[in-house]
Amino acid sequence: MPPPADIVKVAIEWPGAFPKLMEIDQKKPLSAIIKEVCEGWSLGNHETFALQIADATNFYITEKNRNDIKNGSILRLTTSPYQTALQLHERIQSSSMDAKLEALKDLANASRDITFAQEFINLDGISLLTQMVESGTERYQKLQKIMKPCFGDLLSFTLTAFVELMDHGIVSWDTFSVAFIKKIASYVNKSAMDTAVLQRSLAILESMVLNSQDLYHKVAQEITIGQLIPHLQGTDQDIQTYTIAVINALFLKAPEEKRQEMTHILAQKQLRSIILTNVIRSPTPVNDEMAHQLYVLQVLNFNLLEDRMMTKMDPQDQAQRDIIFELRRIAFDVECEPNNGGSIEKRKSMYTRDYKKLGFINHVNPAVDFTQIPPGMLALDNMLYFAKHHQDAYIRIVLENSSREDKHECPFGRSSIELTKMLCEILKVGELRKSFSAKTDTVQS
Repeated sequence: MPPPADIVKVAIEWPGAFPKLMEIDQKKPLSAIIKEVCEGWSLGNHETFALQIADATNFYITEKNRNDIKNGSILRLTTSPYQTALQLHERIQSSSMDAKLEALKDLANASRDITFAQEFINLDGISLLTQMVESGTERYQKLQKIMKPCFGDLLSFTLTAFVELMDHGIVSWDTFSVAFIKKIASYVNKSAMDTAVLQRSLAILESMVLNSQDLYHKVAQEITIGQLIPHLQGTDQDIQTYTIAVINALFLKAPEEKRQEMTHILAQKQLRSIILTNVIRSPTPVNDEMAHQLYVLQVLNFNLLEDRMMTKMDPQDQAQRDIIFELRRIAFDVECEPNNGGSIEKRKSMYTRDYKKLGFINHVNPAVDFTQIPPGMLALDNMLYFAKHHQDAYIRIVLENSSREDKHECPFGRSSIELTKMLCEILKVGELRKSFSAKTDTVQS
C-alpha cells in the first residue's frame, strides 16, 4: 500500500552526526517538524534552527516552498535565516581581514536565498554593504600593493552579495547615493581592475539604469561610451557581455535625441568593427546571453530608423527635393543649369528623361514616390548614402538599367524603395519598441 500523499520520506543531516531518516507529515506546521528533528539530536532552542535543501543552493525550506520537497530529498538542519543573517552582519564588520573576507564569501553565497536576503535586509544590511563600498574599503586600498589579491576578493564578494540581495527586488534602486554610484563607476573606468569586481560593477550599473530614470541620468554622467569600449577589446566574454548590456541599458533609457547622438558616437568609436573582431570572430563561440545582447543592440539601432521610415516626403520641400537633384547630378555628372539656360519646357523634359533613367515611378515629380510609408524618407536616405559612398557602383547600376528593355529592367529608384520596405519588414524596424518598453516596465515593477 503506497504511503499517504502528505507523507514525504527524507534524510536530514546535522554536522558531526549520522544522517537521520524520517517521514515528514506535510500537514504539520514546519516549526513542529523542526522541533521534532532538534529533539532527535537533543538540541534545545528549536526556534533558532531551520531546514535547508542540502545541495549547492542551500535554499531554506519555508511554508511557501515546502511542497517542493520530494521523496528521497536530502535536507540539512541549520541555523535559522535570522540567526545566520545576524551572525554574518556582525562577522563582516570584523577588524580581521581574514575573518571579514570569509564572512563576505559566506554572505555572497547565502544572499541567493530570498528568505535569508529578507532577514539580512531587515538588519539594514544593504546600507552596511554600500557604506563599505563608499568608504569602508578605502583604508584597505592603502594595503592594496602588498595584499592586492585579498583586496580584490574582499571587494568582489562585497559586490556579489550586493547584487544577489538586490536581485530579489526587495529594496528600491532609487535609494542609493551619488557617492555609491561614483564608486561603482570608478571601478568600470579604471584601465586595470580585478575581473570579478569589473563584472559585478557592470551588472550593478546595468540594473541601476534599467530600474530608475533618475539613476540613468546619474550613471550617464559618470560613464561614457569611450570608457566602455576598451572592455570589449579583451578576451573575457562575460565582461564583453556585461559591457554591451550596459550600452543597451543606456541606449534604452536615453531620450530620443540622445539616442541619435549615441549612435554617432558608437559609429565614431567603430563599435561594429570592434564587436566583429573581438566577439563574433573570436575563438570563443558566442554564448546565448551574448547573442541576446547583440540582438538587443541591433534592434535598438534599427528602431532609430522608425521616424524616417514613417516620414512622408513633402513634394514642396526644396531641401528634400535637392536630395533628388543630387542623385541625378551624381548619376549623370551634370552641373546645375542656370535659370536662363534654355526654356523651362526643355529643362523639364531633360529632368523627366533623367528621372526615368533613375528608375522613379513618377518621372515628372519623383518626390511623390517617397510619400508611401513605410519606407518613406528612409528609402531616399539609403539611396543618397549609396550614391555618395559607392559612386562607381551607383553610376554603373543606373546606366546599365536605363539601357535595358523594360521587361528586363531593374530600375534603381523603384528597386531601392521596395528593397528598403522589405528590409524594414524583415528586420521589424519599430515593431519591437513596445516589447522592450514592456520589459523595462516589468523590471521596474
